[in-house]
Amino acid sequence: MDIQHKDNGQKGMFYVAVDGKTEAEMTYVWSGDQRIIIDHTAVSEALKGQGIGKQLVQATVVFAREKQLKILPLCPFARSVFDKTSDYQDVLF
Repeated sequence: MDIQHKDNGQKGMFYVAVDGKTEAEMTYVWSGDQRIIIDHTAVSEALKGQGIGKQLVQATVVFAREKQLKILPLCPFARSVFDKTSDYQDVLF
């Protein structure tokens, strides 16, 4: 799966598109210059059970580390992934 990223400086998303249609997404909003808040995750029925949601979280963590950002996962799914993954604790605020 090819995870893509869009960001307009106020909000952004990591997503998977199949045939031009978004089939999975994790959205975030900026909170200042150094923090993002994950507010939503959705995976279509066609992609469920393939670990796409976790891959979206991982892509967000990689982005945060590259940009030296902190993440607040308000989305329940993202929060559960952070709670279960000790390697991601360094990017939490």
